[in-house]
Amino acid sequence: MTDMVGSALIRRHIGRRFVALRVRAGITQDQAAIALQRARATLGRIEEGHEHVRFRDVDVKAMLELYGADREESQLLMALTAETRNGPKKSWWHDFTETTIPEWGVFYLTLENSAETIRAYESELIPGLLQTRAYAEEIHKVPAGYADEEKARRLVDVRMKRQKLLTRPRAPHLTAILNEAVLRRPVGGNAAMAEQLRHLLDVTQQANVSARIVPFSVGAHGGMGAISPFVLFDFPVDQYAGEPLEPPLAYSDSLTGARYLTKPDEVSAYNLVWDDLDQRALNEAESTKMITEAWKGFSDA
Repeated sequence: MTDMVGSALIRRHIGRRFVALRVRAGITQDQAAIALQRARATLGRIEEGHEHVRFRDVDVKAMLELYGADREESQLLMALTAETRNGPKKSWWHDFTETTIPEWGVFYLTLENSAETIRAYESELIPGLLQTRAYAEEIHKVPAGYADEEKARRLVDVRMKRQKLLTRPRAPHLTAILNEAVLRRPVGGNAAMAEQLRHLLDVTQQANVSARIVPFSVGAHGGMGAISPFVLFDFPVDQYAGEPLEPPLAYSDSLTGARYLTKPDEVSAYNLVWDDLDQRALNEAESTKMITEAWKGFSDA
């Protein structure tokens, strides 16, 4: 279980369940800390899903007893906390984090690696999971001076490694909706763009990957109102709890930061935008035809 969904998400799920039990019992965090003879900061880290919390059975049982958890809830949390002691394999991106990936980017990789479905809207470029190396290298050249040659190389290496999740066992399903402009801009020149579009056609032959195009002809569409391109994540159901390990989440980023949106009204707003894009985008067959025509255009240029 830990390898599939990621220790970080398990811990966040545990934390939310402990908060719900404590609140239902009418106990404040300060009161719980006194009763359990634990530091309030320690309880805070547990409830926030901090990665360095060590769950001992004796401590978990004490919390469950204090909060009045029933047998089913107790069995669930004992099983989940035990999962955190199973020593999951080190994530592949560990070696990159200190010098290349910002903290907010590490959390994104955790989400991406744990998701069951990924829905991505892009208005200007091919999504990272579907890029060729040449295309990615060109993207990381701009703006000039933002990343030196070595950092740009490492960022591209990260992007290429990310793509392996699409072919692993229990791979997530990726649906990309792209503005037609993505097909028309010759990133890296005609040859590089032809290679990229050929790759897009090839990878969308996989059952778990699809790409659809919003053509210029549809006029206004929901994606025009979004601040930036965005990604929607849905997560697998926890085998113990029978519910998603993490609530649905909307993500958008910028050059220097990212927004992780989990409030129901926030996620709902992005789902409305997605539904509008879904209705206006060409179907898969029509999209493949448009991508193919664009590929041939760059190949013949």
